[in-house]
Amino acid sequence: MTTTPILFDDRNINWQPLGEFKHFMVAVYHVDEARKIVDFIIKYEPNERIVTHRHLAQTSTLVIQGEHRIYEPNGELKEVRPVGGYTSSAPAEPHSEGGGAEGAVIFYSLRADDERLFELYDDEMNSISTLGIADFAGLLTSASNSSAGRSSAATRPATS
Repeated sequence: MTTTPILFDDRNINWQPLGEFKHFMVAVYHVDEARKIVDFIIKYEPNERIVTHRHLAQTSTLVIQGEHRIYEPNGELKEVRPVGGYTSSAPAEPHSEGGGAEGAVIFYSLRADDERLFELYDDEMNSISTLGIADFAGLLTSASNSSAGRSSAATRPATS
């Protein structure tokens, strides 16, 4: 049986920036603050790497489109995950990640022990910040509010 590749159509996804971070957009789908669960997808720009960071939570990923590239802090390519690639890993060492030549869309599901999800590093590997559950909850609320505005605008009768 031959299979025809299906391209992921993201036109209906409410992509948002995550603060001032470059080279990706995020869409948050679920935040359970009591159980410390966060589910989201990231769209990486082609051939770009995001800020060096480490995951502070159990993280599962699924490559939906493109190729997911994982880099050592020094920029050396460590791993390439193809479409359909799935990983589940405990909190890890610092790394960077991004998309291949066509970018990438990756699903993430995080299960945390506390509020913190990611620790971010500068170019000298100094810890500069953390991202937590509240950051993703804020994005989810923002996305819900903007989606509600679009939906109500689309269903309002036209005025002349």
